[in-house]
Amino acid sequence: MSVVGDRKRGDSSNTIAQYIDTLLTEIAATPRLGKPPAALETVFFGGGTPSLLTVAQVEKVLSALDRRFGIAPTAEISMEMDPATFGLAHIQGYKAAGINRVSLGVQAFQDGLLAAAGRFHRRADIFSAVELIYQANIQNFSLDLMSGLPHQTMEDWQASLEEAIALNPAHISIYDLLIEPQTAFSRYFTPGQSPLPSQAITAEMYNLAQRQLTASGYDHYEICNYAKPGYEALHNLTYWRCEANYGFGMGATSYLPQPGGPQRIDRPRTQKTYRTWVEQFVASGGQTDDGLLPPTEQVVETIMMGLRLKPGISLEPVHQVHGQKGLEALSRAIAPHIQSGWVTVKTVDADKNTENITNLKPTDRIRLSDPEGFLMSNIVIVDAFNALEAVSPN
Repeated sequence: MSVVGDRKRGDSSNTIAQYIDTLLTEIAATPRLGKPPAALETVFFGGGTPSLLTVAQVEKVLSALDRRFGIAPTAEISMEMDPATFGLAHIQGYKAAGINRVSLGVQAFQDGLLAAAGRFHRRADIFSAVELIYQANIQNFSLDLMSGLPHQTMEDWQASLEEAIALNPAHISIYDLLIEPQTAFSRYFTPGQSPLPSQAITAEMYNLAQRQLTASGYDHYEICNYAKPGYEALHNLTYWRCEANYGFGMGATSYLPQPGGPQRIDRPRTQKTYRTWVEQFVASGGQTDDGLLPPTEQVVETIMMGLRLKPGISLEPVHQVHGQKGLEALSRAIAPHIQSGWVTVKTVDADKNTENITNLKPTDRIRLSDPEGFLMSNIVIVDAFNALEAVSPN
């Protein structure tokens, strides 16, 4: 669920108030799936700065979801929060409303790096925010760190990792800075050029994070995510496993099962276009023009999302859509990556890696190695896509 923010709190921002009204309208107009409809198992407030919402606004959204779909009593209900955007009364109110997991956008523990990255908070705000989380007795919280920031050194990165671990969160996410074209950030920085760290340094940052976090008891269960046992991000797992999920708000995406296959629905990314989209959505009785995903695209999503996870993917979906030719093409494509140690193959009849990769079976599983395969995931995934596209039945 994406939430807009303009750095004003929700009770003093007309932008946020109007956005919440539009969001509630979309929720009320969205058809319920399933007979009987299954209650929501996860809810995630993300995008923008959800911690600028008032407690009353969060309550309104959760009440609307509960009325429309039902929220399971054991549901994971998460909120992304930025340091310096909330006080004890806010987080206690959020918890009373139902929030039971917090994702804190720390990014770095050095004031200079935070300023260079355009962040509003500073080092002291991070510790204050974590103290508030503990005071509210929210045990399930995550810290987000970012590597590859302007002027960031290996020493900075090591220090940030050590400080994050010392705060003892249940979950830590590690992201590499991605500079999108035509953004404010792209006007000042060019990938691969100083003051951004080189690709070799960011790769070593990734490897250092893997070593330190796994040594500290965090399971590297997804390319960018580490969790203590039992604290994996359940909401995000629905995305990576290509499971059904509703999306609401600007830029949000739904992945909904339909009789003919899954349907992906994308919302506009600006408030004006989103409001227009919702008006049309209501007028159409909760229908959109978004079509069903073809089987070949479903396989692409399964590979792209599933290989992010530690267990990897079964090859059964590949075989169902592309047949034996698809398995043979995939075998040829991943052979060099198996030899390099980036990919491993596991059969159902042997608890070991498969050496004969020229005869993959539908029941085999492939996964990326940690950390080398995770680090090179884009190369592996692109090679797999190209191989399957060449034998696509379409």
